[in-house]
Amino acid sequence: MTQIPSPAEELRLLDAELRQLDARRTVLLTRRAWLVHLLQPVPARPAAPAPGARRPETSAPGVQNALLLLGGILLAVAAIAFTLVGWGHLGITGRSLVLGAVTLAALGAPVPLLRRGLRSTAEALAGIGLVLTVLDAYALYALALPGTDGVGYTASASAALAALWAVYGIALGAPLPTAAPGDRRPAPRLPLPAAVAAAQLPLLLWAVAASAGAYAVTAALLVTAALDAVLALRLHTTPVRVVAAVGAYGLGGWGTFAAGWLSFTSAGPGAAARAGALLLLAASIALTTAWGAPKPGLTTAGATGLATAGGLVAVAAAGGVLRVVLPDAWTVPGHVVCGIALLAAAGTALPAQVRRGLALASSCVGALAVTWALPVVVICLLGPAGRVGSVWGGAPENARAAVTDGLPWPADSGTAPLVLALVAAALMVAVRTVAWRPYALAGALTLAWATVLVLPATLELPYAAALSVQGLTTAVLLVFAPRTGSPLTARILALVTSLGLALLALPSQNATLAVLAALTALFAAAATRPGLGPVAAPAALAWATALACASGAALGLEPPRTALLVLIVTVAAALLAARAEDGLTTVSVEITGALAGLVAVALAVTEPPLLATVLALCGVIAAGTAVREDRRPVGYAATALFVLASWVRLASWGVGSPEAYTLPVTVAALLLGAYRRRSDSSVSSWTAYAPGLSVTLVPSLLAAWGDGGWQRPLLLGLAALAVTLLGARHRLQAPLVLGGTVLVLDALHELAPYIVQIVDALPRWTPPALAGLLLLALGATYEQRIRDARRVREVLGRMD
Repeated sequence: MTQIPSPAEELRLLDAELRQLDARRTVLLTRRAWLVHLLQPVPARPAAPAPGARRPETSAPGVQNALLLLGGILLAVAAIAFTLVGWGHLGITGRSLVLGAVTLAALGAPVPLLRRGLRSTAEALAGIGLVLTVLDAYALYALALPGTDGVGYTASASAALAALWAVYGIALGAPLPTAAPGDRRPAPRLPLPAAVAAAQLPLLLWAVAASAGAYAVTAALLVTAALDAVLALRLHTTPVRVVAAVGAYGLGGWGTFAAGWLSFTSAGPGAAARAGALLLLAASIALTTAWGAPKPGLTTAGATGLATAGGLVAVAAAGGVLRVVLPDAWTVPGHVVCGIALLAAAGTALPAQVRRGLALASSCVGALAVTWALPVVVICLLGPAGRVGSVWGGAPENARAAVTDGLPWPADSGTAPLVLALVAAALMVAVRTVAWRPYALAGALTLAWATVLVLPATLELPYAAALSVQGLTTAVLLVFAPRTGSPLTARILALVTSLGLALLALPSQNATLAVLAALTALFAAAATRPGLGPVAAPAALAWATALACASGAALGLEPPRTALLVLIVTVAAALLAARAEDGLTTVSVEITGALAGLVAVALAVTEPPLLATVLALCGVIAAGTAVREDRRPVGYAATALFVLASWVRLASWGVGSPEAYTLPVTVAALLLGAYRRRSDSSVSSWTAYAPGLSVTLVPSLLAAWGDGGWQRPLLLGLAALAVTLLGARHRLQAPLVLGGTVLVLDALHELAPYIVQIVDALPRWTPPALAGLLLLALGATYEQRIRDARRVREVLGRMD
């Protein structure tokens, strides 16, 4: 029978078998890793360079191209030297034969080279052939046509060479007779771009040779630029397109600048019309080029830029004619009308890039026009600030005299309101997209406001009319702010207008009081409207503060007396903040009221007794604010104001005792500390009572040490003793430590003279002996002293 092992024996056998399996698995995995490594292909390593060998620093094609380029240059130089120097040693027949043979050889050599695929060599020889054709043209002029006009001959020769090079380049790129259909030879890249480059000269040089004048030369430049633009858009060869584009931009820019200069310097309608026609030609070239985008070499962004430039040039063309026909003051409005016409054209069925470009051009015209009118706006808004130093000097003659105050009025600015109104209307009508509509409304509102602002001074209306216009503008902006489409802009403009109105009213006392009272009432009424509280309420308080100051000055009050009037505004701000329902309005009103209080303090600073009264009243207002549940921390400010008021009052009375200044602070601080400990039992006595006690005890101790009398040290000692006993009675750490320390230091101050006398009477060996005895005593009772100190620390630690 088979013997069945016990469970313990079976578990031992299983563990032994598992260990053997693990060992075998480890051996097999190691063997497998070695076999995998053995069967992996070894990457071929690059052969190490032989010692002393160096890697080539350039490629074979690079060397080839460099050699061909240098060879071509040297041959061209040799040909030029032969033409200029050695030409005279041969007869006419020999000269013609030599130069013709060399030229034909250079031009014909690329054909067999291209059949064999030697494109670089063919390129070099073709370049030499092109140079030789230029020398042929020069030789023809020097021999056969020496008496002709050099500029005219150059124009004809450049045209002939351009045509010849173009035909030559096309012929070289034609397919071989035996080639398959569509199979073209790798033609040299040089002849066709050279032909386009040579074609830049004929029209310009013919115009110069004919002495046609500046207008004809400019027209030649623009026509050449137009032909270049056609080539750049129609051809697909990159080198040719690049050369044509460079010519189009270069000659087109040159011609446009020349036409603009002719328009700017034209003195009559005829000259301005001719210059305008040239500018219109330039604009049509740019717009026509932008019309066909996108194409190779001209992206949509580039087409938009061309359309923008074309629109600006068209406006300059029309504006140049208007400049000589209309008075100087109407030049800018004429340009604005042209810009609006561009904006109208941008709304038609034009390509998207052209419409964007025309819209941008119209925007640029409007921005330039607004910039031209900006000095008038600045003078009308900030010019009255120059009268701050001469307030109430008398009402000026009219609105312009009120805003200039000696400043020069810009010349030819009578149409500035019209310019601003036109641009505002264009913004309102033209911009309809959802994304840009809010910005357009804000800009239109700002421009309309600027129009109304500059209108009285521009028309030289009476002074009262200027005040009425600005006051009415402020009221309209406040009342209709939600309906303007840009409420924030309207409110900001209302505040700016009110500031300008206040400055404008400075020359007259009656006007100043009336304007400030009206602004206070206007903004106070606006503060009751929904959404206007955070802006209108503090503005009303600010103008009320200004009204209080102006009223005090009108009544002949001194600035310290006027401070009491300003405090009325602070009281009103505190009451209004308590009743405001909007948190933002509450904060803005409280900040404005605090600033009004600072103004009152600044006005009363020259009279200390009245300053103390003002500070105390500010403390009362702050204490009233601190009654509110959410404004408890203002109580600290109220306490500080009361203390500061008492200090100012004591200083005005000539009180020099520090206790008179510190005791009010101590009493207030101790009351606050007691209130805090009652509401929060976790507050320690150092936090609650130490600041208040230190404010009086420390200055009094310093004063007592410098005082020769006995009253101050005695009173200080009694006070310190009382504080120490109270601390011990209520088991409070801070009063006990502070009171005991001050008591000990005060006692040392009183005993100091006697200690000095005793030390002087003792022999000199006495202090060292006493010190030694003291050390011996301390050493003998060290353990007892440590135990006593530990007990004292535990007692103090159990105190609060």
